[in-house]
Amino acid sequence: MRSMLASTLMLSSFLIPAVANASSSKDDASVPTPAIRVSTGVSAPTLKEPIDIEMPAGLSPNFFPTDGSVGLSLTVDPSGHASNVKVVKSASPYWDSLVVEAVQRSHFKPGKLDDQAIAVDMNLTVNLAK
Repeated sequence: MRSMLASTLMLSSFLIPAVANASSSKDDASVPTPAIRVSTGVSAPTLKEPIDIEMPAGLSPNFFPTDGSVGLSLTVDPSGHASNVKVVKSASPYWDSLVVEAVQRSHFKPGKLDDQAIAVDMNLTVNLAK
């Protein structure tokens, strides 16, 4: 019994360095990553001020949607104006037309590529809330 215990202890002392050397391979975290451009380099347009929708006088509060939103597809040109505004998610024809008019009047900080203003196609969701 003693000889088996002694051989197990001696054998384990030989295997521990072997296991340590076997597990010393480089993992993904230690390998340097090549410089890869993740994005296209285009910065998205942003609104300069909130969209202002003017409500007609005498409009009933019940007519206002409680959880409505209008989804738009549009192009912001290099001067920051919206064009080609199309409704892709409708709240109602009435609210859609008000939102489209308000977005066309809005001013955007234009999108840029390499610090040059460019036209950028984008999607915009306008949430309607009281």
